[in-house]
Amino acid sequence: MLPTTDASAMLQGLATALYSACQTGLLLYSSHRWPMLVSRPLPSAGATPAWPEGGEPAVLVQLPVRDEPTVVARLVAAVAALDWPADRLCIQLLDDSDDPGAIQAGAAAVTAARSRGIAATHVRRGARTGFKAGALEHGLALDDSPFVAVFDADFLPAPDFLRRLMPRFSDEHVGLVQARWGHLNRDVSALTRAQAVMLDAHLLVEHPWRQRTGRFFNFNGTAGVWRRSAIESAGGWSHDTLTEDLDLSYRAQLAGWRFVFDPSVVVPAELPESMAAFRSQQHRWAKGALQTARKLLPRILRAPLPWWVRLEAVVHLTANAGYPLLLALAVLLAPVLFAVRTVSLPWLIMLQAGIVLLGTLPVMLFLVRGQQLAGRSARHIMADVPGAMMLCAGLSWHLAGAVAAGLWGPVGEFVRTPKTGTGVAGARSGQAAGLSGRETDAGPARGIPELVLAASLALLACAAFAAGRPAAMPFLLVMSAGLAWVGLAMRPAAVVQVPAEVLRRR
Repeated sequence: MLPTTDASAMLQGLATALYSACQTGLLLYSSHRWPMLVSRPLPSAGATPAWPEGGEPAVLVQLPVRDEPTVVARLVAAVAALDWPADRLCIQLLDDSDDPGAIQAGAAAVTAARSRGIAATHVRRGARTGFKAGALEHGLALDDSPFVAVFDADFLPAPDFLRRLMPRFSDEHVGLVQARWGHLNRDVSALTRAQAVMLDAHLLVEHPWRQRTGRFFNFNGTAGVWRRSAIESAGGWSHDTLTEDLDLSYRAQLAGWRFVFDPSVVVPAELPESMAAFRSQQHRWAKGALQTARKLLPRILRAPLPWWVRLEAVVHLTANAGYPLLLALAVLLAPVLFAVRTVSLPWLIMLQAGIVLLGTLPVMLFLVRGQQLAGRSARHIMADVPGAMMLCAGLSWHLAGAVAAGLWGPVGEFVRTPKTGTGVAGARSGQAAGLSGRETDAGPARGIPELVLAASLALLACAAFAAGRPAAMPFLLVMSAGLAWVGLAMRPAAVVQVPAEVLRRR
């Protein structure tokens, strides 16, 4: 049996090795942002040829909804106002609602659209089989239009949406055209501003880089138009993952279809205003992405594609693995900081500098670039980008669990992101605001793991300062603040207060 000191040294060495491995993995994911930063924005689409008068193709607009009484009327009204020949436009409200009020609101919205001469149908299935993917597939079987537009419940397309995107399909190899998301409620709170920062970078930096360099990029589940033959040749919608949009996107591009992103066409949408709704949404996205990786990576790696396309697909589909790596890095920092016998001070300083320069800097610049392209002022960038980075740190506990579930667990239920109906007059119910326990991982312990971790990391930061190792403090304090933000926002009292505050504000 090893002496106690030798066993301690061995454990410290093991912790240091694990720390280094996690840091290496995290830096690899972070460095993935560097080439995006030097890529130029997509050129303007310029003048696109209009469809000849009377020659516009038929378009099916699918609106998958479930229990959305506060937004369904404005959604259907916006789509019914699309500038497209009425005899070539069909609207399907794919309504999987259980709430009688939501069903009634959907039926009334469809009736109003019909009164304007629009071919609108209120599609009710007998069972919610396949969730959103199942609803979309069911709707396709009821219509044979060659093009299919999809909008989630909170999106508001402008009347010229189809006029601006459809000419892109003059190239017969284009299978999808994706528009950019706008944000109806960006400035409601620090939470919505942080979300907007993250989405702007994804849409304005990441998508254009992938399109320009010939890499895979994904349909975002809404605000896009599909060529029907692209859906069918890829095998159709599938519900064996929670990110049916990501799954179909990769299968369609593997089948040879080209995707186009048009950042000049912006479709406003609602950002989750409660931490419960946002965290639930992110859990589904992270879990579904890893499920898609499990499903498709073997096929992608065998595909006759350039190695750099396949490598980037691996990074793209597994990017959420950065959350458990970030969490592990924070936890392992405790034994590393005080591993006097195995870690020299210069080496420890080098590790911390590596986190900042190679890990944090590209992510921060990636978010800043997204805000610049979105036209935000320097003042807003300086205020909102740190908030987005802090929010990412705060999600590390919850999304680490999502990654594990995506790698090893069953598919699970598609949990919708509740909509509050920003901009719609009238009071909103607790369910509409995202307070349903079934939909927001409710329970007396919610937020407690994050708060415990936040307190522990704050204490570790104090201990590092006392031990003369202040280089570790910024990372620990950001992690602690982010986890405290998420944890406090998830406590029952914080969640219950949201509707009253929103009602007073409106």
